[in-house]
This record gives sequence, C-alpha cells and structure tokens, in this order.
Amino acid sequence: MDSPHFRVVFLHWRFWLLWLGLGMLWLINQLPYRVLLTIGRLLGVGMYRMASNRHCIARRNLELCFPEKSSGERKRLLKENFASTGIAFFEMAMSWWWPKSRLERLAHVEGLEHLKQAHLNGKGVILMALHFTTLEIGAALLGQKYTIDGMYREHSNLLFDFIQRRGRERHNLNSIAVERNDVRGMIKLLRTGRFIWYAPDQDYGAKQSIFVPLFGIKAATVKSTSTFARLGKALVMPFTQKRLTNGNGYCLVIHPPLTNFPSESDEIDCMRINQWIEATVRECPEQYLWAHRRFKSRPPGEVKLYEKCRHKP
Repeated sequence: MDSPHFRVVFLHWRFWLLWLGLGMLWLINQLPYRVLLTIGRLLGVGMYRMASNRHCIARRNLELCFPEKSSGERKRLLKENFASTGIAFFEMAMSWWWPKSRLERLAHVEGLEHLKQAHLNGKGVILMALHFTTLEIGAALLGQKYTIDGMYREHSNLLFDFIQRRGRERHNLNSIAVERNDVRGMIKLLRTGRFIWYAPDQDYGAKQSIFVPLFGIKAATVKSTSTFARLGKALVMPFTQKRLTNGNGYCLVIHPPLTNFPSESDEIDCMRINQWIEATVRECPEQYLWAHRRFKSRPPGEVKLYEKCRHKP
C-alpha cells in the first residue's frame, strides 16, 4: 500500500467533529504518563458501565475460558480488563504523537538477538502476536528497534485512516502495510527477508480455519500461519508485550523461533499455536482483548455461544 498523504477533502465540514476530538486527545496526551494511566482507568470504568454489548461478550468469554474461577473473580477480572481497554485508548495516542525519545523510555525489550540473527541469515520472520490491549503501543515500541511490516485493514473513515497510518508508520519509516487479504504480497515480502507482525488469535470464519481446542473449547483457528511460513520460507517467532505495574512501562519479548514449524499437519500446527495463545493469555488475562467473539464460528451441529449478546436492532 502507498504511504498516507494529506488530502484536501480532510478539511470538509463532515470531518470537523473528528478533528476537534483528535485535537482534544492530543492535548490530554501531553500529560505525564502516570496521569494518563489514571485517566485511562477512569475511562474504562465508564466503558464497563455503558458498553453493554462489549460487556456481555467479554463476560461470556471469561465464563467460557475460566470456568474454574468464581463469579466474583471473573467480575474483578472483567473490571480490570475494561480498565486496561481504557488505558489502551491513550496508549494509542501516545504511539501516534509522543516524541520518539519520550516513548522509548518506556520500553524494556528482550530477544532482539533473534531478529538480528534472522536478518543476518536473510530469513523473513512472522512475528506471531496476540490482540492484547497493548497492541498499538507494543508495535510502536518494537518498530523503533526494527522495521516491522503489518497486515492492515483500511478504516472506513478516511481521516481516521490517514491519522492512524501516519502515526503507525512514523516508527517504521520503511515499513509496508499489507492488505489483510493480500496473501501473495505477504509471501513475497517474507521471501525478501521482511519481518511481518501477524496475529492468528481471532475468529475469521470456518472456511479458512480448522476447529481445534482453545481453553478447552473448539475454536475456528486460521491455518495461515503455517501457510505463510511454508510458502514464505520464513521463521515464526512468538512476540509478546505486557504493561508493567506502577507505571514502569512495557516489557516486549521476541521469543526464539518455533522449531519444526510448520509440520506436516495443519491441525498439529494450529493446536500448537492455540496452546501458546492460552498459556500467554493466562499470564496477564486482564490485558487481553476479550470483547472479540472468539468462539463465534461453531462446528456443524454445535450451539451458538453468544446468543445472549446479540446486537440490538
């Protein structure tokens, strides 16, 4: 995709309200980091009380994935998850607008030697990540160390899409945004030794997935990770990020590349990926994006799991 450019149409009156909101967010974002964390938590409290559909989906996911926890424990986890989501709103703005030097002070990065070795060997890398609430700032912090390409879906609002892409790409000056459905483009980049951020932890439908267990539930799991690794002759390196306590920044870890991956079986690969996803999420479940209908697709004959969380007409 071409780099984002300012367009005269962004000055049209229909974008004025968005410009106002972005301006206010930019001003708030100049506050100290710990203050932004506090404001973000307060925003999360409001979202917990008002975002009924997201609240229902997240609560249902926690019921499905943590049946061993009491209802009180899941309620506390749900509240913390919304607090983390509120903080993520300001982390997004930080990654777009903070000076790089200010942002860099928050990063604690481990495992860069794995990317360096892959670069020396001329190997492409699939950075296998997850949809944590720290996704935006994690990608920005890693992008300051290495140029990372990413799968991208264009936003329906032209102005927001411009601001978002420009904010992301300032950390990756030579990065390439790959359309989510551009399989050939993804494979071509991997074969040229590029590093690409990719998250296989969401439900993209049964057609391009197979059903394997995740938290003990059959989940539609994409086979693309194996396909990209095989056709792109690339390594798969798990990548995790975590918001540290007490305003101490973020821990980013590039793990060693998976061995014997891909295997001869997509099912084995998908099970291996889901086992890693489950273990990683359990380390800090409050920071995971639980508002996604992860178990929306069901095997033939199985009941739907979100019947009580339908969108209101």
